[in-house]
Amino acid sequence: MSDNGRLGVFKTYKLFVGGKFPRSESGRVYEVTDSKESTWLANAPLASRKDARDAVVAARKAFGRWSGATAYNRGQVLYRVAEMLEGRREQFVREVADAEGLSKSKAAARVDAAVDRWVWYAGWTDKIAQVAGGGNPVAGPFFNLSSPEPTGVVAVLAPQESSLLGLVSVLAPVLAGGNTAVVVTSERAPLPALSLGEVLATSDVPGGTVNLLSGRTAELAAPLAAHADVNAIDLTGADPELATTLEAAAADNLKRVLRPRTEDWSADPGTRRLTAFLETKTVWHPTGSLGASGSAY
Repeated sequence: MSDNGRLGVFKTYKLFVGGKFPRSESGRVYEVTDSKESTWLANAPLASRKDARDAVVAARKAFGRWSGATAYNRGQVLYRVAEMLEGRREQFVREVADAEGLSKSKAAARVDAAVDRWVWYAGWTDKIAQVAGGGNPVAGPFFNLSSPEPTGVVAVLAPQESSLLGLVSVLAPVLAGGNTAVVVTSERAPLPALSLGEVLATSDVPGGTVNLLSGRTAELAAPLAAHADVNAIDLTGADPELATTLEAAAADNLKRVLRPRTEDWSADPGTRRLTAFLETKTVWHPTGSLGASGSAY
């Protein structure tokens, strides 16, 4: 109860799947507390395997539209997300401070770093092709060009101890490359991630491009690693034992797997996470004059 005797309105956190905010299909929730486990913060949805499968369906449906957009347009959309994050800065500072046990000033610094990192990756959308692709030397009457293309649907296990900056560090490069994502949020501190879903929903990101699931990391990661329609998985948020199990499951369906070093996400951003979920397409074309039909021969 507030000082004026008025009852506060508690926020209801929901999943973010297909551009909508469903509760878990199971109806389950779990208690989220502060970093000291002494203060209750909210009930978060406890997503199920069925929720994970629904998220994959949504991500696959959105892939054509997101990957088919121009790189410049994707950069504009991601920059818009950063604008929206900046506009809700105070909310995220409060949520990050509660989630990670930080002072307001330290939480503000992490939120600012998350916004800056999102902007950094937004700027790479129309530049990564020049870094990861290019013309190749060929001995013969041909020219040969390589260009990066998105891998597809990427399952992302968010870092456990960093509720927002860590999430942005693993999600933004996946999106910048033209992939769609199914994200398993930090199990202990999911609230800032679920609030990010509200930002995405009110920006220009197509529904289904990002899908956010809160709950037990191991419970949700297992079906994602085994899912034949998931093309890649980022194991950042998995402990070593779980990561090994998930790698084995992913090998059965030939997924790309990123198993980063400890705290890999916390380093200065770079192109490694961008190229981790890009495929290289190489095109050969004959050189020569144009014939009457206008085609090369």
